[in-house]
Amino acid sequence: MKARLILSDGTLFEGLSLGAIGTSIGEVVFNTAMMGYQEILTDPSYHFQLVTMTYPQIGNYGVNPKDFESRRIYAAGFIVREYSPVVSHWQATKSLDEYLKFHGVVGISDIDTRQLTRHLRDHGAQMGMITTSEEAVDALLERLKAGKQLVGRDIAREVTTDSNYDWPMEDVGQPDQPLNFRVAVYDFGVKFSILRAMYEHGCELQIFPAHTSADDVLAWKPDGIFLSNGPGDPEPVDYAVDAVKRLLGKKPIFGICLGHQILGLALGAKTRKLKFGHHGANHPVKYLPTGAVEITSQNHGFIVDAESLPQGEIEVTHINLNDGTLEGFRHKSLPAYSVQYHPESAPGPRDSRYLFENFIKEMKQFNA
Repeated sequence: MKARLILSDGTLFEGLSLGAIGTSIGEVVFNTAMMGYQEILTDPSYHFQLVTMTYPQIGNYGVNPKDFESRRIYAAGFIVREYSPVVSHWQATKSLDEYLKFHGVVGISDIDTRQLTRHLRDHGAQMGMITTSEEAVDALLERLKAGKQLVGRDIAREVTTDSNYDWPMEDVGQPDQPLNFRVAVYDFGVKFSILRAMYEHGCELQIFPAHTSADDVLAWKPDGIFLSNGPGDPEPVDYAVDAVKRLLGKKPIFGICLGHQILGLALGAKTRKLKFGHHGANHPVKYLPTGAVEITSQNHGFIVDAESLPQGEIEVTHINLNDGTLEGFRHKSLPAYSVQYHPESAPGPRDSRYLFENFIKEMKQFNA
């Protein structure tokens, strides 16, 4: 069956249907990872996004039960150059096409993803529509422009948990060390691999909805506060910013991705939207205290503006070597720090796992 991808500027791509039949709207972004499409699809940070994979052939290792980052697909749609119907992996239980259909996610294949990526790089990420409908392009474009937008919308509220829960919820094996620390996790779209990483480092975890007050989190008596990844614009998540303001100095705070941006806003900084965002598993980041360069996994369209950080209070710790944008900072007198990228590395390299160890050290020092 034929499918079409329509961008809000009127650009049209025609290809073949992949996954479910229907229409899906979201922000069109491109991801440069060569693998990990299953983790990308199930990462809540991709909620309301149509994800383009720049690697040409996708689907050849299928889908398996061990690499989910949540309990469903959060990406609004999927865009690939060539879909592989042949699945070759000993753990695979479904093909990618079957998995997309099971979750009702619309996709498109057999389009020139190089041309699409160049267009997004030149003109910026924008809203788009994948559809199997035969409606006229003008009518579809009107629907697209009248639909929901990304900027100014609180998307974290759409992906967060409805109620508190403890981790692990199921048998994930024994941690590498005893559970010596209690960590309260603010869920703005948290990934399973983040929870696994902290559990392996000896953390007892309770996950809290994004709108949880500072008092309710502190009532659990945590040793540290973790601000998770998540989708969309950080500024509308003002309730979380207010909670973090009240938590500063009371417990060590570690944030990543959207959590990094929320911490920045709580400290008085500003955020802004990137032209086409950082999405991939190969972004070089320099750790300024040592000069070491990490290859990192990233997925974000907004950043904290480094120039807006409070002067004299904040130390910039990480910068992106592709474009010089801020990738990490820490408060000079309070136990609070964050990074823009994903140290849990699923998918991606494991260069940044030391950040979880640093969080453990922060909690030890604070308790001492």
